[in-house]
Amino acid sequence: MKITIIARRRSAVLALAASVAIGSGTRLAAQTGPAGPLVSSGSVPNKMFRVDSARLDRGHFYRRLAAGFATSILVHESAHFAASYAMGFHPHLGTNKGRPTVYSGINEADDKRKQFIFTAAGLTVQDILDELVLDIPHDRGGAFERGILTGGVGTTLFYITFGRNAKVSDISVMARNSNLSKSQLSLIFGSLAGIHVFRISRDKHYSRFFVQPAAGGGLKTGISISTY
Repeated sequence: MKITIIARRRSAVLALAASVAIGSGTRLAAQTGPAGPLVSSGSVPNKMFRVDSARLDRGHFYRRLAAGFATSILVHESAHFAASYAMGFHPHLGTNKGRPTVYSGINEADDKRKQFIFTAAGLTVQDILDELVLDIPHDRGGAFERGILTGGVGTTLFYITFGRNAKVSDISVMARNSNLSKSQLSLIFGSLAGIHVFRISRDKHYSRFFVQPAAGGGLKTGISISTY
């Protein structure tokens, strides 16, 4: 009698295990695409992100982010060239300790004011560009403009921290050619960058700034299982 009961229990357990295995196999076989986002789409308002930030190709998002960053740096350097040419000088690109540097063509000892204008142009124009991105009404949140904002804020942070004391640093050159100290200049440009960061943090269109959003909202993260 005991043997019969044990056999029945084993049969029931085996039947249950078989049904679970079959059900799991069916679900795995039916899953041919990537898993859904771990963050539900309802947690992020729809249309928060631009189309170029919601592409399924993650590489596309980060390429556009990098392109925006490079554009911001190019605008910075172009502003130096434009300022020098506008004042009648001939700037040129050279190197300083292996680092690419734009030289104004201005004799710093003879015309400190113009040298200051040339040097301040880079960070100033970058700040103006960031202001335009944040102020002009448009379809916000694109990967490219995120890159632009990253370039603007990042360049300022570099010059007021690690690059502050270098001989050809924008902050150092401006301090040499004005009555402003490095600390005062760092405070001026750092405050502008801080304002931009605050505005970005308060704008829902820039949520999860460096994370690629999913097309229907949420974040693109998780795993996928493929069966053959």
